[in-house]
Amino acid sequence: MDELDALRGMRTALAEEEHPDRIALRTDWRARAEVRPRRGGRAPLGRRRGFRMPLVSLAATAAVAAGAVTVVSVQPDAAPEEATVAQGGNVLLVAAANAQKAPAGKYWHVKRISGEIHAVGGSAANHYKVDSRQGGEGWAERGGKAIWAHIEYSDIPLTPEDRRKWRAAGSPKWAKIPNSEGGDAQMLLDMASPTQQGTPAWYPADDRYFGLTAAQIAALPTDPEALEESLLDLEGDWHAYSRNRNPEPIRALRGQERVRALSDVTQKLLSMAPAPPKVRAAAWRMLAAQPGVRAEGATTDPIGRRGTAVSLPLETTVPLGLYTAPKQLGTYRRQLIVDPAAGTLLAVRDLVATPPKGSRRLPPGDDGRPRRLEAADMPDRFHRPGELAGYEVYQVTEWTDAEPRR
Repeated sequence: MDELDALRGMRTALAEEEHPDRIALRTDWRARAEVRPRRGGRAPLGRRRGFRMPLVSLAATAAVAAGAVTVVSVQPDAAPEEATVAQGGNVLLVAAANAQKAPAGKYWHVKRISGEIHAVGGSAANHYKVDSRQGGEGWAERGGKAIWAHIEYSDIPLTPEDRRKWRAAGSPKWAKIPNSEGGDAQMLLDMASPTQQGTPAWYPADDRYFGLTAAQIAALPTDPEALEESLLDLEGDWHAYSRNRNPEPIRALRGQERVRALSDVTQKLLSMAPAPPKVRAAAWRMLAAQPGVRAEGATTDPIGRRGTAVSLPLETTVPLGLYTAPKQLGTYRRQLIVDPAAGTLLAVRDLVATPPKGSRRLPPGDDGRPRRLEAADMPDRFHRPGELAGYEVYQVTEWTDAEPRR
């Protein structure tokens, strides 16, 4: 592992006597590197509802740019070595140490919110931003059988200033926005309906997480290097930009494309997938070893929880499928928001690097008519660099013995 090599170079004697995680907690080798997050493509995170097409599947896995690295608090009863300042890449190693100590249970319980930020209005000088949200809550048994309830949230102004502008516009219950799928039809944001949670329903035990069943995830290696070796065999269309979809294993990729694919799978293991505590710990350590993964400092996630921002050096983060990278007209960078003390992934957020510009042809729509994507159709057409474009929040990610809510 890259981080172990660096740690051993600093404290050779200690490396022979102590576990690498303990050494990592006392050093700041990755924090000393200059932070230069690369620009990357955006992944819309979640499904739109009602008048809007779904943006990505559950396989996709996102506020302001984070500040300087700072002290991250840990549990009051943590061991002395775990109460050390967590800096740089060590944030992920602290998260790994704490994830490994989490209790196991009968069910994997997840509750999440996905949001995409839409600009409502006709110009950069006269518009307000709306957070278009929806979510879900689910439980998965170790054998794979799962139950899921969809949650409909009302769309809300993003900031107090956006709420002021919305009220000045007459507090419309429905907000019209351009069709980001191309074409003349407009879409609507629902600013009126109250939050509603659907009735949970069990579905068959054949759910897949990047092709892996729950049983296969439970059997994944708990050593980070062995875990990476295993995940490199996963097949998919991993390329950032691709005209022809040709599945291939991750190990066929190089450089940023391999980091991108591994980080997508890691994000799934740390959020939606029923990964045991030791596998989750290995996933954190594997992510920490990837080149260019950097902590950017203390921040809050989209629902106000404190954590540490970790940037991924990705050329793009758009998962291929129905909604693909060629449909993006801007560039984006992705951050994970991590709670090292709990060993959990709090959220993923995408920040605008360069606003949309230009246009691009799209395949014909359902009616067979040609379409063209224009920058004026994009939800973030008036965003400035560094502003939030989309996110996914994991309110709950835990193993529990509590029975699912019916």
